[in-house]
Amino acid sequence: MKILFVDLEPEWRGGQNQALLLMKSLNARGDTAELVTVRGSALGKRSIAKRVRVHFVPRYASRAFAALKIFELTQRGLFDVVHANEPHAVTSAWLAKAHLHSAFVISRRVGYPLGKGRLARARYEAAARILAISKWVAERLVESGAPEKNIMVVHEGVEIPVLPNPEERGRARSRWRISGEVPLLGSVGVLLPDKGHELLIRALAQLRAEFPECKLLLAGDGPSRPALEALAGELGVSGSVIFAGFVRDIETVYAALDVFLFPSFFEGLGTSLLAAMSYEIPSVTFSCCAFGEITESGKSGLLVETGNVGELVQAVTQVLRDRDFSRALGQAGRARIVEVFSSERMVEETLKIYRGLL
Repeated sequence: MKILFVDLEPEWRGGQNQALLLMKSLNARGDTAELVTVRGSALGKRSIAKRVRVHFVPRYASRAFAALKIFELTQRGLFDVVHANEPHAVTSAWLAKAHLHSAFVISRRVGYPLGKGRLARARYEAAARILAISKWVAERLVESGAPEKNIMVVHEGVEIPVLPNPEERGRARSRWRISGEVPLLGSVGVLLPDKGHELLIRALAQLRAEFPECKLLLAGDGPSRPALEALAGELGVSGSVIFAGFVRDIETVYAALDVFLFPSFFEGLGTSLLAAMSYEIPSVTFSCCAFGEITESGKSGLLVETGNVGELVQAVTQVLRDRDFSRALGQAGRARIVEVFSSERMVEETLKIYRGLL
């Protein structure tokens, strides 16, 4: 098979990681995967490093230039599938009439409803398959009028890591200046208002009454950082919140943590939550969006009422107090990821859909 991926997002997020996993696997199996992306994109750089052929387009008017490039590549019938990995890519592939020359596949990662305009809907009606990353996203698509017969759920997946040994864990904690048995809570993601990081800082302020040395590591950057730093100062926990910024070697974050927190209010699935669970880190998240598809509360993680800081504090306290419970939660979480949310499974399910279309 020859698959052309299209992704015009310049930053590195969960969706770009999924595309790279797919392209690497396709090429490793003897199929061909190529990419259309904007110049300087994180996905483009990482794809080149993995020997994926990349077709770059300018950042300005990127959708128009991408449409021209897709048209050029597909009109000769060179690709079996055109896979649009994010919304701008969907527009470009549709403008290029990719659906007339190849099987047109769309990945849908967000729970926002589709636009009501005729042109907005025409893009999705042209797709042979729409791959929703969770049942929750699939339900939102159906509610907003997407063709249900073309929607299939393919959960995002993560590579199952080798668990860090004590020496590796010690080095990871040293990097973040965490000594001994100091409890380290953490979260990974862009710092935006709907990601809920404010609640983590408020929870930390309460947790320090029982766990005075407890610290919080926020890996990621974004527009909310100044407000979060100010809040930490107001609550007197500035010295206990580590604003790590964007961390490329993210494994050094997971290896250091005692508890992973994922307080997002609106998420299609949550790749960083999957990754944390794959590292056997006991995890706490809200009971909204698709999180119930990932976490079996009380078994493979803990779900608390959305936005409830008190319940968040109680859940973290339970994990920090009871090491046996914490260990069991982490082990069951990793088993859950291996069973349902591995990158290998994601790749196999996607390839099965490609083959079915061809």
